[in-house]
Amino acid sequence: MGDPVPEPGGTWQVPLRRTPQQARSKARLARVLQAAERVLVREGVQALTTTRIAAEAKVSVGSLYQYLPDRDAVIDALAAGYFVRLESAMDDLVRAAAAEQWEDPVGVLIDAYAAIYRTEHGFRALWFGSSLTEQTRAADRAHKRRMADGVRRVLLALDLARDDEALARATHAAVLAADALAQEAFRRDPEGDPGLLDEAKLMLRAHLGRVSARYR
Repeated sequence: MGDPVPEPGGTWQVPLRRTPQQARSKARLARVLQAAERVLVREGVQALTTTRIAAEAKVSVGSLYQYLPDRDAVIDALAAGYFVRLESAMDDLVRAAAAEQWEDPVGVLIDAYAAIYRTEHGFRALWFGSSLTEQTRAADRAHKRRMADGVRRVLLALDLARDDEALARATHAAVLAADALAQEAFRRDPEGDPGLLDEAKLMLRAHLGRVSARYR
């Protein structure tokens, strides 16, 4: 596949069969990805065929095939876009933590990501559809490590921990646990089951609190 390509006007980056060079081609690709997300949300992951997406985007199947030859390629591309958006939000939170003093960093992080889950209908449809490719699963593991690094940077910005292997391990475990709980919370309720999100906060406060206690 070609190099990742930013979506015009957004932060999506997608692995492609071929990289569009002209603005017109990039705009067409952006339209195709937006159409794919609409199909995903309305009809589910099994509807993500090149024929269905091309019809939704009002482009020829041949032009779509240049970049996204099959459903797996579409899934990989959509997932890559969601990862970029989530990591961008984490970068914003790291900057905010450096500028502010949060009394409850776990609460801030869980609430921020719950808000994203509420608006990212495509992300939920993709993850709950149980059709992730091996490439997307591998990308997701790398994504979770980058998110864990974001949590690590938040704790360091708030002067709550020492930067060592124990912190890296603890933040990775926190992200894995939070992701599982968030998925279950949003499977139960499109707005996120509040009781389960509260349980996630309690669990992660205790878990990350042990890291802070070692620092003190």
